[in-house]
Amino acid sequence: MSYEEVIFYFVAAVTVIGALGVVTAKNTIHAALFLIMALIAVAALFILLAAEFLAIVQVLVYGGAVTILILFAMMLTRVRDMPRALNGPQAPFAALTAAAFGITSIVAVTKTSFPGESEKINVVAFEDLGDALFTTWALPFEIASLVLIVALLGAIVLARGEEGE
Repeated sequence: MSYEEVIFYFVAAVTVIGALGVVTAKNTIHAALFLIMALIAVAALFILLAAEFLAIVQVLVYGGAVTILILFAMMLTRVRDMPRALNGPQAPFAALTAAAFGITSIVAVTKTSFPGESEKINVVAFEDLGDALFTTWALPFEIASLVLIVALLGAIVLARGEEGE
C-alpha cells in the first residue's frame, strides 16, 4: 500500500467521522464543528486529487461562510425555544432512505473503473479557472450568493418578528 493510499484512507475516515458527528450530535454548535471537520477533510481529498483551487474554495466558502451562515440562522430563529421531536414518525422512512443511499454508493464505488497509476492528472491553471468563473459561471455564482443572503435576511426577519411580539 502506497503512502497516498494511507493518507486517503485516513482522510476518508476523518470525513466519515465528521459526517456521522453532524448527524448524531445533540448540540447545534457541536454539529457545526463536526460539519467543519468533514468539510476540511473533503478539502484534503481535493488536495490529494491535485485540485488545490477546489480545496481552497471548500475551506473558505463551505467550511467558513456556509457553516457560519447556518449557525447565525439557527441562533437568530431561536431553535432551542421550539419543541424538540427527536424521533418522529418519519424515522423508518429516513432509515430506509439512508440504507438505499448507502447501498447505491457501495455499488457505484465497486462498479466504477478508476484510472490506473500510469494515467496522468490534468492540472488546470488558476487563470483558466478565474476566466471561467467570471465569464461562464458568473451568473450562477451570483445567484447562489443571493440565495445565501436571502436565507440570512429571512432568519433576521423571523428573529426580529419574535422580539416585537
